[in-house]
Amino acid sequence: MVSKRLSREAGHRRKFLAVVDETPECERAVAYASRRALATNGGLVLLFVIEPGDFAGWLGVEQIMRDEAAANAGAALDAMATKVRTGLGIEPELVVREGKASEEIHKLIEEDQDIAILVLAAGASKEGPGPLVASIAGKAAAFPIPVTVVPQSLSDADIESLA
Repeated sequence: MVSKRLSREAGHRRKFLAVVDETPECERAVAYASRRALATNGGLVLLFVIEPGDFAGWLGVEQIMRDEAAANAGAALDAMATKVRTGLGIEPELVVREGKASEEIHKLIEEDQDIAILVLAAGASKEGPGPLVASIAGKAAAFPIPVTVVPQSLSDADIESLA
């Protein structure tokens, strides 16, 4: 169960949440979410989830690996945010979390009651649409807000016409 969304209340606005990762399709999700935010005078939240790893073994290695993962997450978010700022003039909120992606998405949605739409992109590889999209299809981690799934094959012009 998710808390009541506040995006329609005075002083609030609907936010679109897109997950940034190292998959080629994530750029399509961000493109669609940012276009929808612009078209509806909404906000954009970009989330990067650092998956937990097994860093045990050498003293100090865990912290070095965590620092590197955080730096990579920040760089990925900054690159995506720069594209959004430059292309559309939107200032996205940037969030980095560590944990299992579906759990961290749920937590962020619960914490930010203005997030009303989750935008994901389906990959076009033979391995399938991607783990987050697959989890929705399998209902293993159904999200408590509407989810828009964007095909990786959509061009910028397609997204522009649909958003």
